[in-house]
Amino acid sequence: MIRIALVGDIGSGKTFISKLFKLPVFNADKIVAKIYSKNRNVNLLLKKKLPNFFTRFPIKKKELINAIISNDKNIKIISEIVHPKVNRELQKFIKKNNHKEAVVLDIPLYLEKKLNRKKDVIVFIQSSRKEISKRVKKRKNFNKLVLTKLKKLQLPLSYKKKKSHFVIKNNFKLNLARKSVKDILNRVLR
Repeated sequence: MIRIALVGDIGSGKTFISKLFKLPVFNADKIVAKIYSKNRNVNLLLKKKLPNFFTRFPIKKKELINAIISNDKNIKIISEIVHPKVNRELQKFIKKNNHKEAVVLDIPLYLEKKLNRKKDVIVFIQSSRKEISKRVKKRKNFNKLVLTKLKKLQLPLSYKKKKSHFVIKNNFKLNLARKSVKDILNRVLR
C-alpha cells in the first residue's frame, strides 16, 4: 500500500486536496475532534492535568483555546494526552486499508511527529499567504494567538517543501487541483 501524505501550512487546503484523490483518507483533525467529543478518558486526563480549563464533557473548543492561550506548556500537555490516541487511530486506519492500492494521510504534524516512512509519497500543498489568511480567519473560533502557537509546533514550510516528492500549487480552483492530483496519481500508481 502506498501512503500519500499531505503537508503544508495551516489553512493551505490539505483537506480540500485530500478529498480529490478519491482514496481512503485519514484526517487527523477529524480524529482529534472526535476524541474531544467522544473520549471520556481523554476528558478525565485533561481535567486532571489542567483542572482550571476542562470542567465537563465533551471538551469545548473554547476550553482548549483558553488553555492554550493561558500557558505555553499547556499545548504540550494536551498533545501528550491526545497524540497517542491519534496514533492508535492511524494504526487502525492503516490496518483496515492495508489491501488498498493507496491511502491519503492528512496529518498536520506528519513530519514533526516523525510519522513518515521511507516509501511514503509526500505532497506539499502550497498556497498564497493571502489566501491562507483569508480562509483561516473564516474558521469558527478563529484566534490569532492560538494560530501563532500552533504554527510554532510546525517545521518551517521550506523544510516541508524540500522533503516533498510533489508540490501542488493550490489556488482553491477545483479544475487545477483535480489536474494536479490526477498527475500525481498517474506517476505514483503506475
